[in-house]
Amino acid sequence: MKRKIVIGLAIYSVVFLLAGVYVIRTIRSATASLDRLITLHQVEILREHYLLEIKKVQSDLILTDSRYSRSFDAVVMHVMGMGRLIDTCFECHHSPRGAERLNGLKRQTDKYKDALSRVLTIRANTPRLSAEKDAAFRIGEDLIRQVGEMIAFTTPRLGEITQKALSEIERAKFLLYVLIALGPLVSALLGFGFISGLTRPVKVLVESTRKLKGGDLDHRVAGLKDEFGEVATAFNEMAGSLKEQMQKMHRTEQMMVVGELAAGLAHEIKNPMAGIKVAMSVLSEESYISPEDKAVLQKVVAEITHLEGLMKSFLNFTKPQMPRLEPVNVNQVLNTTLTFHLKHQAVGAGGSGKIEIVKEFGELPPTLADPTQLQQVFLNLFLNALHAMPRGGELGVHTFLEEGGKTIRIEVSDTGNGIREDLIAKVFQPFFTTKPKGTGLGLAISRQMIERQDGTIAVANRPGGGVLFTLRLPVKAEVGATA
Repeated sequence: MKRKIVIGLAIYSVVFLLAGVYVIRTIRSATASLDRLITLHQVEILREHYLLEIKKVQSDLILTDSRYSRSFDAVVMHVMGMGRLIDTCFECHHSPRGAERLNGLKRQTDKYKDALSRVLTIRANTPRLSAEKDAAFRIGEDLIRQVGEMIAFTTPRLGEITQKALSEIERAKFLLYVLIALGPLVSALLGFGFISGLTRPVKVLVESTRKLKGGDLDHRVAGLKDEFGEVATAFNEMAGSLKEQMQKMHRTEQMMVVGELAAGLAHEIKNPMAGIKVAMSVLSEESYISPEDKAVLQKVVAEITHLEGLMKSFLNFTKPQMPRLEPVNVNQVLNTTLTFHLKHQAVGAGGSGKIEIVKEFGELPPTLADPTQLQQVFLNLFLNALHAMPRGGELGVHTFLEEGGKTIRIEVSDTGNGIREDLIAKVFQPFFTTKPKGTGLGLAISRQMIERQDGTIAVANRPGGGVLFTLRLPVKAEVGATA
């Protein structure tokens, strides 16, 4: 939309700028033409006055020695007026051709004046006076003819130039009227188009927002382009994400309700189960019970013990204990867990292959943590690794500092079969397990314990096979300790 507005305004400005330049040039040209026309008309008027003065002088010449003759002073005045007019013509700028013609007229006028002077001064010699009068009259007639031809030649051209200047003025006037009339109209149309292009998509987005607010999470915005199309795409993605989050929240609420019910049910089952276990244990010790029945009773006790462990794990997950922080050496906790708790599992769980434990402990500072919960987390990871290597393999434990000594990083790896890539994100979810007889709570509880101590835990497949668990714990000093 922004691009359309910029292009539209640019075209609008360029068109009116070109039209304005044309009008200005036309006005300047018309003004120059009018100035030239005024000068030409002045010249034309001078020529006509000049022609009239010549005709007056000719009339004075014809009436000489008649009872209608003018006085000497009047004739002289007419001759002087004719001379002044021809001299005035030289005050204007002329082309070389025009200047040559004016010089010819000037010479002819001077010759005419000389002839008139002789006519006016000769009195005694009548034949000579008559000859001079004839010669002056012919010169005057020739001068009248030349000036008349000049006027006849320039008058049509002057009309053409006048008509052309008037046509240019009319075109400029018409274009000005068009600009004055179309300017507001085009501005209004452009404004209406831009406003419509802005308000219609905004209206669509507002309506879509209202529908989304009303609970219609399946509503999607369609048909918008340009920047609004990008906004619509983002809106649709937001609506889809919001729907997904609402579904997750709904499932979470359902799981919370089910978890609370299950925790209450597990708590209620726990006490009767303990009574049954005690009763089965006492009954199995009675002398009148046959060995076969004792074996059955002992199996029942074992299964009840397994159920008690499952209930305890479930209750620990639903209501985890708050960590009891104290200074802990992470390397020492790892070493203790590996030495004492895995000593009886030197081979892969459920198999006969030998497990090789590779330890690489870096120098770590003490940090505030719950050693019992850390031991449980490490034990869960180690047991998970052993179950992943039934035919033997390598269990690697690596610790070091990162982020400038602010974070302790613990890596636990195995050389088992790994985890399917599509299931990696579910490893730490409740009730997810890769073991045939697992409860699916061990890793989820481990994640809870680590996160309650401001740590993180992640899992990934190793390039060479197996799984790598990465734990990060912040280095925390005791309250009141000095650096």
